[in-house]
Amino acid sequence: MPLKSRKKKQAMDDANLKGMSPAEAKEYIFNFISTLKLTEKQIQNLDDEIIKWRSRIDLANSQNQPELAQEAEKEKKRLLEKQAALKAEAGQLKQQIEEMRRQLPLLARTGTVEASDLLEQELLEQELFMAAGYMPGDEGKARAERQFKEIEKEQAADAALEELKAKMGR
Repeated sequence: MPLKSRKKKQAMDDANLKGMSPAEAKEYIFNFISTLKLTEKQIQNLDDEIIKWRSRIDLANSQNQPELAQEAEKEKKRLLEKQAALKAEAGQLKQQIEEMRRQLPLLARTGTVEASDLLEQELLEQELFMAAGYMPGDEGKARAERQFKEIEKEQAADAALEELKAKMGR
């Protein structure tokens, strides 16, 4: 199995809540949300650093110091690479959180769950919803966005297929 496939499989295994109580799932998911928020904060900090280094490149160029501009460019490139890696990590965390959110209703159906656990589960689901960037009451908006994304993917696939057919027909 290729390394990338193994990493993706491992990431999805990490999002498996099977065998957890709602309280255990809440704590487990909270750790993912905390990691996501910290990662997003690091991305924002890197945005600020990248802006600083871009202005330094401009300053060095305006002062006719190409060596200094080149060093600043290297630092900006390093920061951009680090930021890209963090954005990929944040995207993966969001996918894992969404996968766990989809599993929450199953926790109530498997095993014995008390009313207090159901309340915790509902609260956890709302926390996950907010971690994904929505506010309580935006469930319809989130559902619509997922449906639009599916339609957009289908349209892109259809367009690619039509383009391929056109190329093959030539």
